Amino acid sequence: MEILVILLTIIGLSLFEIITSIDNAVINAEVLSGMSKKARRWFLTFGFFFAVFVVRGVLPFLIIWIANPSISPLSLLSLGGGSAARDAIEHSAPILLIAGGVFLLFLFFHWLFIEPKHYGIRGEKFFHAQGAWFFAIVSILLTVIVWFALGKGAMLAFGAVVGSTGFFLIHGFRQFAQQQEERLLSTKNNISDLSKLAYLEVLDTTFSIDGVIGAFAFTFAVPLINCS
Repeated sequence: MEILVILLTIIGLSLFEIITSIDNAVINAEVLSGMSKKARRWFLTFGFFFAVFVVRGVLPFLIIWIANPSISPLSLLSLGGGSAARDAIEHSAPILLIAGGVFLLFLFFHWLFIEPKHYGIRGEKFFHAQGAWFFAIVSILLTVIVWFALGKGAMLAFGAVVGSTGFFLIHGFRQFAQQQEERLLSTKNNISDLSKLAYLEVLDTTFSIDGVIGAFAFTFAVPLINCS
């Protein structure tokens, strides 16, 4: 049974990361193609390193520490952390799970109703045409989730709200960044490489945060989240 859970976790994380990474890579390639060689080299060496590796390396530890402030940073970095650290993480597991789950649920409905796409699955066009219903559906879902979570504990309900808040914060920044994409890619506009680098940093950082928060719906194994 444990092997099955491990396999499902790895498969779920892999699919989630593949889907988001392809989208990220396509946008990066489009913007990088209009930049100088020096700017491309800088982004691929330093900018990409920060937006992806630093965020993915630090954020999972930071999230767990915020949920468990009693754990010392040294205990978190030691991965094992001792029995006290493991007990604290296990105690906060439902909060992290519901936060990651709500985030992932909102991400799915955003893709279903709003995300621009080429239709490949039966019914996609219908749902995409009902984009106005996205906010109504996720609002109702959040209300229902919080209602039932309150029966288990206030912190569990708070975790659900944190997941939804994280989604709208991250996607608000991403939506603003994507609105600038057409202007950045336009040959008529003389946009500096610095502006394009800033755009890519924001975009890649939001994709990385997406991956980290969504990964908590699958696992609390920080090394696995770091590598995903």
